[in-house]
Amino acid sequence: MNRRTPLAPATGLMAALALTLALALALTGCSSGDGDRSSGQPELSVTGGYMPRPVSDLGAGFLTITNSGDTADKLTSVTGDISDDITIHKTENQKMMEVTSFDIPADGRLDLERGGSHLMFMDLKHRPQQGENVSIELHFEKADPIEVELPVKETTYNPAQQ
Repeated sequence: MNRRTPLAPATGLMAALALTLALALALTGCSSGDGDRSSGQPELSVTGGYMPRPVSDLGAGFLTITNSGDTADKLTSVTGDISDDITIHKTENQKMMEVTSFDIPADGRLDLERGGSHLMFMDLKHRPQQGENVSIELHFEKADPIEVELPVKETTYNPAQQ
């Protein structure tokens, strides 16, 4: 006599669910691993920032923005208490031009440095002295703003020559 117990269909259902769960976990394991950075977001950090001591009501700022993420971003604006008019500029053919943004490539960096791209502080509210810090906030197309303290260096300071 071959009798089926009421547990037999439930056992088959449990086996099917276990197989489905195992397949789902296996597929998930294939799409992301410990070294996978596919967050879809830029991962920005700022280093090497400084402002040469201004000799007039204009100032400049320099820094490096590194993007260790897998998504590009753009620096779109800068704000700060020292000036109501902080702009971003590039230098091309020895001419300085205001631009609306700077690209920050995925897994790359943006260098704002003497003789090249830089921040311009117009109509300074006061002239900071060497040893002070200037607080600014960098704004991006995708990433959250980053607050930065720029140490004020001597007027002729150039880290490339240090």
